[in-house]
Amino acid sequence: MTTSGRREYGGIVTRGDKQADRPTGGGRAGGKRPKPVRDEARNVAYDLLRAVDERDAYANLLMPTLLRERGLSGRDAALATELAYGTLRGLGTYDEIIAACSDRPPEDIDPPLLDAIRIGVHQLLRTRVPPHAAVSATVDLVRLRIGTGASKFANAILRKVATRDLGQWLPIVAPDPKDDPVGHLAVAHSHPRWIVSALRDAVGGRFEDAEALLAADNERPAVTLVAWPGRSTVGELADSGAVPARYSPYAAYLPDGDPSSVEAVGQGRAAVQDEASQLVALALTRVPVEGSDRLWLDMCAGPGGKAGLLDSLAVQDDRHLLAADQRFHRARLVWRATRRAGVITADGTEPAWRPSVFDRVLVDAPCTGLGALRRRPEARWRRSPESVPELAALQRRLLGSALDATRPGGVVAYVTCSPHLAETQAVVGDVVKRRSDAEVLIAPDYLEEVDHLGDGPYAQFWPHLHNTDAMFLALLRKTP
Repeated sequence: MTTSGRREYGGIVTRGDKQADRPTGGGRAGGKRPKPVRDEARNVAYDLLRAVDERDAYANLLMPTLLRERGLSGRDAALATELAYGTLRGLGTYDEIIAACSDRPPEDIDPPLLDAIRIGVHQLLRTRVPPHAAVSATVDLVRLRIGTGASKFANAILRKVATRDLGQWLPIVAPDPKDDPVGHLAVAHSHPRWIVSALRDAVGGRFEDAEALLAADNERPAVTLVAWPGRSTVGELADSGAVPARYSPYAAYLPDGDPSSVEAVGQGRAAVQDEASQLVALALTRVPVEGSDRLWLDMCAGPGGKAGLLDSLAVQDDRHLLAADQRFHRARLVWRATRRAGVITADGTEPAWRPSVFDRVLVDAPCTGLGALRRRPEARWRRSPESVPELAALQRRLLGSALDATRPGGVVAYVTCSPHLAETQAVVGDVVKRRSDAEVLIAPDYLEEVDHLGDGPYAQFWPHLHNTDAMFLALLRKTP
């Protein structure tokens, strides 16, 4: 609101260059305010948050582009990534704290200004940036990108935030865990309430397990590489500084640095891939089948991670993989990740192939992505509970189509990067109930190197137990 030369930001009234509350950290009494310093790492983080908000950009895809365009590397690139990803992960908690420090709710603050304040709050509460530097750098960012009046509002909010640490703020802004345990976890661990409820159900209703899972979602994930068999080896990745992984024989952890600087990755002979993603594909190849075992199908193959591994394994044993995706640009990514696979653009629910011809079929179904919230922190704010029934209906159709495509005696792997029961156990149970030609196998039997996958026939990976995405796997045999 602007009247008589005055501008009001969330109850802080400013006039000219003097603030009615308190001076900014960067000012000098009786002198001119120093010129704001442009901090490229913070500008990159800010631009990424604005792109997520305005264009629904994917943080993990946009960040490498921004870093390359701005020429950031090393510590500056690490800082930009931490500020952007950390802010997206903690957004729900930070907005509650911002609300407690302002007389207007966050949704009434201009989105560009709110994003900048969120970055400042993240620095104050979850990084080692000294408080005075966090406030000063954020105020400079706002002055440069938004304006002087907005910077005074940001300064006032951040100074209030800085009076307490995160542990002191949570009892103030989060519901009492005794009265509202779901609401408490939602604020304390920055997840929408519906996701907290879904994850609690997925871990069997145990709040202590749900809290461990939510906390793991907010940890920065390790970079895991896959050495595509016949194209590279874990030993070669180790020579580039990676560490052989705990579970997958083709995986290695990269402690730090840019994955593209690893020679095998840069040459397209290895890639970045979560360890659970590798293992669910491997499990499909380990199930014995009688008779022919020459023709495999990856039905929802984009962007190509699992297809790249399956194709490499198929080539070694003179088998053939057909990889399909509904979208052309994703099919092109699959083509780049594979060597000999046939790659087509096709809808798995309206198959372009004959029925009952494939020996092994992978259906990595589209899902809410709740299992990858560490790597895609913005996804928790994008999805809504209303999307689950629509996705579950698609997942049922895809699993039914996968069984149709499989010959009797063949095997289907149903995979989602979500532990939501409506997308996992309910989907498999409903499809099997309607068919007489599908037998559910004991999936953990084919992943003997991994513990804590669950007691039932399904295998469920967890960030807090396996340090992987929360990948779900069901294995089914097509019966005569």
